[in-house]
Amino acid sequence: MPRPKANAPRLALATALCVVSPIPLLALRALSEAGLFGIWDDLAGGIGLIALLVIIAAAVAIFMQCSASMRAYEFLQKQAIETEYGVTGLAKERRDAFAPQYDKANILGTVLCVLSAVPVFAAMMVGASFLASASICLVLALVACGVYAFVRVGTVRDAMDQLLEEGDYTRPNKAIKSRINALTAAYWLVVVAIFLWYTFGPQGNGQPQYSWFIWAIGGVVYAALVIAVKAFMKKNR
Repeated sequence: MPRPKANAPRLALATALCVVSPIPLLALRALSEAGLFGIWDDLAGGIGLIALLVIIAAAVAIFMQCSASMRAYEFLQKQAIETEYGVTGLAKERRDAFAPQYDKANILGTVLCVLSAVPVFAAMMVGASFLASASICLVLALVACGVYAFVRVGTVRDAMDQLLEEGDYTRPNKAIKSRINALTAAYWLVVVAIFLWYTFGPQGNGQPQYSWFIWAIGGVVYAALVIAVKAFMKKNR
């Protein structure tokens, strides 16, 4: 699996960058509220939004580069395949050898995501608005580290499952996955539209530090939606 292994760190980095992209904006807003370093609201908002767009652009560029390098392997996600003699056994051996690393990374990612709420609770006890904004930055940083761990090992594990046609890549699941991918693209476009309307629309406050919760809610709803769609499609297959 040389190509997925090479892409795994880059895909993990790109995903983590998407998570941390609001941090410059939130941090500069916090400094502006605290009156530190002579940063005023307009300057904080302008620089913060520029930094956010630069980070997102870098993440998108990495995603596109990885997608282009994996184009030759897309058939593994869509078509039934027959492996040559010995390939299945070799792939299973590599997957079993990779299992301890996969489990450790998932445990680390889960712990980081659970602990990400700690900074918010700590800031609530103090009650300072500056610390509240700073705590959200820490939340995003911890979640990004957890996501990096998940994606890095998950990409490699998915590649092995694709070759073996196991897990989410069994032949029946391949048909479901193609529809889930279309749903995912449409869903997150709607979430982005809601975020932009709520934050910068006619009734928006223009302060993303108060609308970040949309992403948290969107993530939870997305997970529930995917589970429900998969269950419905399997029931009616």
